[in-house]
Amino acid sequence: MTTSHKAHCLILPYPVQGHINPMLQFSKRLQSKHVKITIATTKYLLKNMKELPTSVSIEAISDGYDDGGRDQAGSFVAYVTRFKEVGSDTLSQLIQKLENCGCPVNCIVYDPFLPWAVEVAKNFELVSAAFFTQNCAVDNIYYHVHKGVIKLTPTKNDEEILIPGFSSTIEASDVPTFVISPEAERILQVMVNQFSNLDKVDWVLINSFYELEKQVIDWMSKIYPIKTIGPTIPSMYLDKRLHDDKEYGISVFKPMTNECLHWLNHQPINSVVYASFGSITNLEAEQMEELAWGLKNSNNNFLWVVRSNEESKLPNNFLEELKLTSGNNKGLVVPWCPQLQVLEHESTGCFLTHCGRNSILEAISLGVPMVTMPQWADQPTNAKLVKDVWEIGVRAKQNEKGIVRREVIEECIKLVMEEEKGKLIRENAKKWKEMARNDVDEGGSSDKNIEEFVSKLVTKS
Repeated sequence: MTTSHKAHCLILPYPVQGHINPMLQFSKRLQSKHVKITIATTKYLLKNMKELPTSVSIEAISDGYDDGGRDQAGSFVAYVTRFKEVGSDTLSQLIQKLENCGCPVNCIVYDPFLPWAVEVAKNFELVSAAFFTQNCAVDNIYYHVHKGVIKLTPTKNDEEILIPGFSSTIEASDVPTFVISPEAERILQVMVNQFSNLDKVDWVLINSFYELEKQVIDWMSKIYPIKTIGPTIPSMYLDKRLHDDKEYGISVFKPMTNECLHWLNHQPINSVVYASFGSITNLEAEQMEELAWGLKNSNNNFLWVVRSNEESKLPNNFLEELKLTSGNNKGLVVPWCPQLQVLEHESTGCFLTHCGRNSILEAISLGVPMVTMPQWADQPTNAKLVKDVWEIGVRAKQNEKGIVRREVIEECIKLVMEEEKGKLIRENAKKWKEMARNDVDEGGSSDKNIEEFVSKLVTKS
């Protein structure tokens, strides 16, 4: 190992963009404190990336499906089962290779979706750190499912659930949900298995910041060695201490950056509704139609991300009509966009979101109020926090068929953009933005936790 590095961390994310990005950002923070970083990700993912970061070293391991990844596996369960076998072997080979090159690893920072990494770390006598990409509140719910204290999904719709560490009861519609399928039970098992060997790890790192979830963090800290290290978004949107850190540097899709920013530059301040459902969510055609008319009928300008594989679900002639009636001035629909730059833009007035963890953290860090339309997994819990705990948005409620109607979408947008309650939501959003920046800035709680992590690594290396 070269003398300029204090230690060497091998980072093992679950191979989807939403899990890689936070771990990549954490890696950049470590690197700025002279820790060598190697990111290990799957051969399939590396082949399919549109952008790759140049600032860190990347090595390939195998999930057993080098030609097709998760889709080749056929089912989620088949995928994680094979990944455990092949991943353990190829990760071990990588650690050995790095050792032979004179660049030994001191620590594995792994995604708890891949708990087998702990055994690999133990075999090589390495420090291990679990890195939870979800917030502490959601981790707490999965922990209580793991312990058998609560069941998912609750049996009664109106059932209230009391969870230690939460300030109030939560309802059945606020807990993580999974699409009813033969696999749902097994997917939940993977979420719960994140805790299967957590008592063996040296560190538990949470992609959150202390001020945001202090009650639940204090509660969980009694059980695990928890440290908050977030929000993990590029430094130039927060504390600006890492000067070249403006992008995540990794992308599965190519963003239409120039088109989006050019369009936003011609809109009035706080006038645009930005709508995006992330890189994975698939909406029903009926929901897509309701969303389209809800956005259009709100009479606000909108920038809407509709991935190319979802475009066929748009209402007939919707895009043509949009062009005809407004020459694209009223609304812009793109297959992908540079989300951070859009959220930061002064024309953006609110974010209509599926409540994916990274999207929520980005909106909080940039002070953008939200209209939430959660779909599954941790998203309902995130939506509950946005509306009732942090008070930075409203939730567009589904009907009994699970569809959010256009009138509801329109009403929620108007509430945030135009009504008195919207002003309060915007003030709260500004307040959280300030706290997020303070926590990652020098001397903030997340910064201190990262410093402590590095200094402990150095003493063990």
